Amino acid sequence: MARKCGVCGKQAEMGNRVTTRGKAKYLGGVGTKVTGIARRQFKPNLQRLRVTVGRTNTNMLVCTQCIRSGAVKKAVRRAPFKLTMAGGKGAKAPTT
Repeated sequence: MARKCGVCGKQAEMGNRVTTRGKAKYLGGVGTKVTGIARRQFKPNLQRLRVTVGRTNTNMLVCTQCIRSGAVKKAVRRAPFKLTMAGGKGAKAPTT
């Protein structure tokens, strides 16, 4: 399985790691020089998340931007606590 977002398809991209040396001109130097360029990977921040797809729950790798934007709906592990209104356990007695 590729390290890829299951929603937007974001995956690792290639880029350069640029190494510089020297003192900047605005600090009184003669300027910075590039002394090396090496290839590197920019990897997305993927989280393994239990999400609801259709009517089923499944585990997916999702990038954090999709989680924050609301593109996926997290699976509800347990139904939230609800108060019963009339005469159930934990209900308050009516005041008259």
